[in-house]
Amino acid sequence: MNRIILTTESGADLPIEVVEKHAVQVVPMHVIMDGKDYLDGSLPVEEIYKYHEQTKKIPSTTATNVHEYEQFFKQIKANDPGCVIIHIGYTSKASSSFQNAMIATEEMNDIYLIDALNVTGGLAAVVMYAVDLLERESTIEPESLVEKIESIVPKSKLAFVPGSLEFLKAGGRVSNLAYLGGALLKIKPRIELIDGKLVSTKKYRGKMSMVSEKLIHEYLNQYDINKEGIYLIYSIGLDESIKEKMTNIAKEHGFENIKWMQAGAMISTHAGPGGFGIAGLER
Repeated sequence: MNRIILTTESGADLPIEVVEKHAVQVVPMHVIMDGKDYLDGSLPVEEIYKYHEQTKKIPSTTATNVHEYEQFFKQIKANDPGCVIIHIGYTSKASSSFQNAMIATEEMNDIYLIDALNVTGGLAAVVMYAVDLLERESTIEPESLVEKIESIVPKSKLAFVPGSLEFLKAGGRVSNLAYLGGALLKIKPRIELIDGKLVSTKKYRGKMSMVSEKLIHEYLNQYDINKEGIYLIYSIGLDESIKEKMTNIAKEHGFENIKWMQAGAMISTHAGPGGFGIAGLER
């Protein structure tokens, strides 16, 4: 049986130790800062925040392009002739990355593309579901694995609160009026992936310590998340006391495996410093 190789984009924010342990191949997306193009993963997130602090600007982000996908998949095939690639991609509703992968593989064989309709921890949850399934059922046929992954995509639930409206404002994602009102009232939006689209579903008021607690309680009441694992996402700047509190709450709800993930450069340009999120798979 041909070996199955799982791939995804850097926007999944998979920790390097997870990537190395499970041999997931990751193709980088792009961050453009001060006129320079950086591969996501090569640019320390702290540099993004430092750049914003100095210029009041934030970097832009771009998708993995067609040529990069062609080279990425061809290299995998060259290293492992006869392998089957299953690519679990960043939501097509928020990036052209998935469409670029489709174009790149039009004349390639044994490559399956799955639109995860999610980002960061929500995408990671789908990838890790595939990893666990493949490790448990090493002889599974690619078509069967793809079918099972596609069936879990709608069950991946992600919700997060950006750390600062200022970052959203700098990127032109909120109006000045909305920003001023939100800043004065200490309002933070809850962002979710609905049918693959980033949507503000609720607004919280207060400090991040209170907001993060509201978010995790409401999320766990809203969704019946599989107790085998949960992903907690943070962007640099989130207070350690908040992280400790979120871990304890997850433990109190009976989660067996609590995995913290740091938002990488791609996600951090949208979430800003001190953000918090939660992701998991519904039962």
